Amino acid sequence: MFKTKRRKRWFISGLVVFTLLVTASIVASNFFYNLAIKREVKTYLQDNEDLVVSAETMDVFLTGSWRSWFSQSDFKPMEIESFDGLSLRGYYLEAEEPTNKTVVFAHGYLGKARDMALYGQYYYEDLGYNIFTADLRGHGESEGEYIGFGWHDRLDYLDWIDEIIAMQGPDTEIILHGLSMGGSTVLMTSGEELPSNVKAVVADSPFSSTYDLFDYQMEQMFNLPDFPLLPITSKITEMRANYSLYDASALNQVEHAELPILYLHGGKDTFVPTSMAQELYENTHSEAEIHIFDEASHGEAIVMYEEEYLDTLYTFIEKHID
Repeated sequence: MFKTKRRKRWFISGLVVFTLLVTASIVASNFFYNLAIKREVKTYLQDNEDLVVSAETMDVFLTGSWRSWFSQSDFKPMEIESFDGLSLRGYYLEAEEPTNKTVVFAHGYLGKARDMALYGQYYYEDLGYNIFTADLRGHGESEGEYIGFGWHDRLDYLDWIDEIIAMQGPDTEIILHGLSMGGSTVLMTSGEELPSNVKAVVADSPFSSTYDLFDYQMEQMFNLPDFPLLPITSKITEMRANYSLYDASALNQVEHAELPILYLHGGKDTFVPTSMAQELYENTHSEAEIHIFDEASHGEAIVMYEEEYLDTLYTFIEKHID
């Protein structure tokens, strides 16, 4: 009888502890969802040492001539409705001389369409391309209550591609060029069934998958393991944003890609580790190239290694675009 009562007390105590742990995990996972995925003002990256760049790079990011080039250029606003009813905004700049060649840009986490003018100016002035850049869902002037980390964005980009082809005609040739989260976005897009107009993909500083990125960042910022918080966060994301952290995988998508892909990454990137680009490259089944800029951190290769970056980019483009 006493043993039965003791077992019952242990069972109740264990159940209480288990319930408290589950509740705490759900609360923490909701916190991480709001921190990283929900659309709202985010300050947690402001003092992140993994995003520190050189003074020269920061000066170009903040005051470079590309900013005035964007504001002075005649970008035409475009708008589409997404598969789930969101109004998405894009911006199109016609080349100075008529051309059938267009670069489609995807910006990084918490960025905006105009951020890609840093790259667009080169395409426009050196290569004579039409420029298209969009605010990803949950960013800029586009609607959306969550950040898609490339997964739903890949479907948005299929719609943007169709819109550009309809506008420019059937002989249009398109390059997809993305940075950071945008790099993963164009990689996720590459694994879909694309029109033959899309000729190549450039992915600068991409992450392999959203789950892997969150796992890495939780260790970096909070010294926490992925289990049990990330699986629960993934479930919460599935309920609140209609995708899971497991779904949003550039790694899975590049295994189905048929386009040539150029991977660009900083050798000292500790925000999205260089190993992720290497893993993506090794698992790409289509023609692929990778170029590591040894001393660059996250997203700064275009500034630190401008000539080398552009030589690598232009050589790749000339190889795959008529």
